[in-house]
Amino acid sequence: MSVSRLITLSALVLAALSGCGTTAMTGKQSTGIAPASPDVPVSLTQPEFRQPRELSSRDGRLHVRLVVEQRVVQLAGQNVRALTYNGDYMPPTLRLFPGDRLDLDLVNRLGEHTNLHTHGWHVSPQDSSDNIYLHIMPGQTYHYTYRLPKDLAPGTYWYHSHAHPISEPQVFAGLSGAIVIEGLNRYLPPVLHRTAELLIALKDFQVHKGAIPTANIDSNAPTNRTVNGLLNPIIHIRPGETQMWRLANIGANIAYHVQLPGVRFHVIAQDANPVARVWGTDTLLMPPGSRWDVLVQGPPAGRTRLVTLPYSTGKDGDSYPEATLATLVSGGRAVTPARLPTTFAARYFDDLRKDPIAQRRVITFSENTRTNQFFINGKLFDPNRIDVRARLNTTEEWRVRNLANEQHTFHVHVNDFQVISVNGRPYHARNWQDTVQLPAHGEVVMRTRFRDFVGKYPLHCHILNHEDRGMMANIEVVR
Repeated sequence: MSVSRLITLSALVLAALSGCGTTAMTGKQSTGIAPASPDVPVSLTQPEFRQPRELSSRDGRLHVRLVVEQRVVQLAGQNVRALTYNGDYMPPTLRLFPGDRLDLDLVNRLGEHTNLHTHGWHVSPQDSSDNIYLHIMPGQTYHYTYRLPKDLAPGTYWYHSHAHPISEPQVFAGLSGAIVIEGLNRYLPPVLHRTAELLIALKDFQVHKGAIPTANIDSNAPTNRTVNGLLNPIIHIRPGETQMWRLANIGANIAYHVQLPGVRFHVIAQDANPVARVWGTDTLLMPPGSRWDVLVQGPPAGRTRLVTLPYSTGKDGDSYPEATLATLVSGGRAVTPARLPTTFAARYFDDLRKDPIAQRRVITFSENTRTNQFFINGKLFDPNRIDVRARLNTTEEWRVRNLANEQHTFHVHVNDFQVISVNGRPYHARNWQDTVQLPAHGEVVMRTRFRDFVGKYPLHCHILNHEDRGMMANIEVVR
């Protein structure tokens, strides 16, 4: 079967959802400027695209100090109070190699507790590693130590606050940044080893009385969509030039349905899992927390809008209008487009359909719209309760059901998963992933292998409002 005929997860989810396509929306046509909150003046001057500063490992080590505090930053042409790492709304990108060690000092200068999650990393969930149950209190400094496996998959990850039950306001107000694990380019043809890499981190914000709100957040309200904290920046490319784009949704609640009209995205990794076979698509569905590493090639000279299309998460969810994310300007001396790879990094995709199944489980997502509470298997989150106990080095199959009138975004820490089917239709996976959109009144069947690490970690909805209001559960992996 050709790659173009393989069923993709984005297509399956979109087909499974009633009212999630463009016909479900009556939003206004985009003007080329992201919609603004009422008291935010939108600048008509387009900024040039820029990437966050980077902190890179040397000789296998990286030592980082992140100060968490509220600061006044420049957003949408005015000063806005936001939550920042090291004073930046778009904080530094951390770049490391598999096998490296990260020492990170988190300094809390907020008036409430916080912590840090390295989203997507296959590392220990215990002690001072990716332990999201820690509360770093006001005035405290906490030292995290992460030892990356030598076989950690290369790709795009991110870091953010996971402080329960205030993860939504902290991430929405700015506490998120990108991580890059080096090594994807080694699987590209030699002619593309030095291709330009662009981080396109999608963050969204609103402003009320001069600050990004941290209470009574309405993700369905007019919201600015930014790329690296910039409104509609200009991205330059030469006609025919190949670039690697690292697309990452590092916002709190909002989904993106990304399109670059006339240009195809050639996927080389999803959720920092390199694909076995490269495939092309015109659109990418990006629920909160998801990432895509893609190759794009410059179109003929001219301007093309990178947009997020109209999207609805269902009857009880949100409806988002089309918005322009950036403007791609193709110009300069044209180059002959490079021949793109078809096969890629098959070593990272171990097909779990071959594994014996130690246990089959049903995981149910549901909600009470009257009380605004969200449940997994009928229970609100309790940090001290173990909901799933699994054995190390076994594979389980989970049928994840969504009983709600809106989509939920399933995410699990430490061990990624392979999607087997969506609403009963087989899904031909090319990679593992850590985030998947659950259709309203639908289900996703997935398999996961519990590798390397014991300890407790969560599964949850990555719409952080839902997580904070109960839609999270605990897994404990034991020997």
